[in-house]
Amino acid sequence: MVRTKISMLSLAALVLCIGAGVSQAQTPAADTFRVNYFAGANGARPDQTVRITNTGTATVGGATADLCANIYVFRNDQQLTECCSCLVTPNGLRTLSVDFDLAHNPLTPGVIGEGVIKIISSATNAGTPCPRSKAGTTYAAVAAVRAWGTHNQDVSGGLSGAGVINQVTETEFLDATLSAAELSEVQANCQFIFGQGSGAGQCSCGRGD
Repeated sequence: MVRTKISMLSLAALVLCIGAGVSQAQTPAADTFRVNYFAGANGARPDQTVRITNTGTATVGGATADLCANIYVFRNDQQLTECCSCLVTPNGLRTLSVDFDLAHNPLTPGVIGEGVIKIISSATNAGTPCPRSKAGTTYAAVAAVRAWGTHNQDVSGGLSGAGVINQVTETEFLDATLSAAELSEVQANCQFIFGQGSGAGQCSCGRGD
């Protein structure tokens, strides 16, 4: 009877260990997810800029690795409206316009005035480093890119007749915890954009690298 109890306890411990291993394998790596906002886009205020760099901490075969910045642009009503994947080389700088690269070609009609930009970094593919459609494929997140975004703030204070007094600020994209569910959802929604959008909803990669 004692041996049976010990065996059952050992089996339970083994199941827990296996379960923990599976859960850990499904959890995306840390330092892979960046989030920021934009407002006053597409004519409401001057254009805004997103800048992305590769820290060079990811390595392949002992050498610093190129990365893909998988970009997801959401309207303020939570709809994924544009997505794309852009190459970012170690110590390189990629510069994107909000008006002309990220919020110019929405999946559904209507001007995008404000919303959220999410960036997930991943490894490149040999031969075709970062096709734009990669953002809609099933990839593993790999650390680490850094990103900053400019914002045009209305500091007029609502004064009558003052018009919009614009002040430019710049903020770093904030690091967020990437869940397996979030990763799967943005990949699937972006895959739909590239498969069914007839070209709409595909963002551009700006300049750099």
